[in-house]
Amino acid sequence: MSRPGFFKDQLSPAAAYLLVGLGALVMLAPFYFMFVFATHSRTEIFNLPPPLLPGNNFELNLAILTDKIPFWKSLGWSLYVGLASTALTLVFCSMGGYAFAMFEFKFKKALFLLVMGTMLIPSFLSMIPTFMVMDALGWIDQPRALYIPGAASAFGIFLMRQFISASIPKDLIEAARMDGCSELGIYARIVLPLLQPALGTLGLITFIASWNNFIGPLIVMRSPEMYTLPLALRSMQSPVNTEWGALMTGSAIATLPLLVLFVLSSRRLIDGLTTGAVK
Repeated sequence: MSRPGFFKDQLSPAAAYLLVGLGALVMLAPFYFMFVFATHSRTEIFNLPPPLLPGNNFELNLAILTDKIPFWKSLGWSLYVGLASTALTLVFCSMGGYAFAMFEFKFKKALFLLVMGTMLIPSFLSMIPTFMVMDALGWIDQPRALYIPGAASAFGIFLMRQFISASIPKDLIEAARMDGCSELGIYARIVLPLLQPALGTLGLITFIASWNNFIGPLIVMRSPEMYTLPLALRSMQSPVNTEWGALMTGSAIATLPLLVLFVLSSRRLIDGLTTGAVK
């Protein structure tokens, strides 16, 4: 005789897996159709029903794409800005997080609250001030305007501070100071090696955000030769004559590195975000 609730206990995991599977299909469907449409012409894309399998128009779409915009140059600018933004963010945010976690100084709590308060400001409110500051500095149409202003992000400082507070004991830092190690030496030799999970998480988030950034280049970039990839792809769209096949090809090429990066580093991303959440 089966005990009460047996079928309910067995069906619950199956229902959960089914729900997660359906959610995954819904989330992956746009990516699948993007890669499929990248191999079809504009006419084939708008057929009813739309194509569900890859076609043989990829090379022609790529030729149209590179003829319409300087695609490879824009790809290079996106890579350069993404790497520079990631490197600067890791350095400055790790330093800021280390200072807030391990040092005691006047107005420490007030400064930390001020840094956190900047996360509450909507990004669109900074568009005009950003343009005015970049114009005053002479950085309009310069890549440095995309990675220097946001090098010390509030989220990055908060993440580093929380990770250091939860994972690096103050006794270790005090012991290094008693041994005569300088503050810079403590940061470089002790803190940075222990910060690898959090640095990997912040680096991944920062690179993806920089790679997908559209508003920033739209504000400060004027020459098509200086466009990053999102802005260059957007310039292909027009109300009457958009080469959707070529646009899907560019979008697929631009998305592929992020998919590979996320697959390779997803475990580190989850570990870095959850470190310190469970004691």
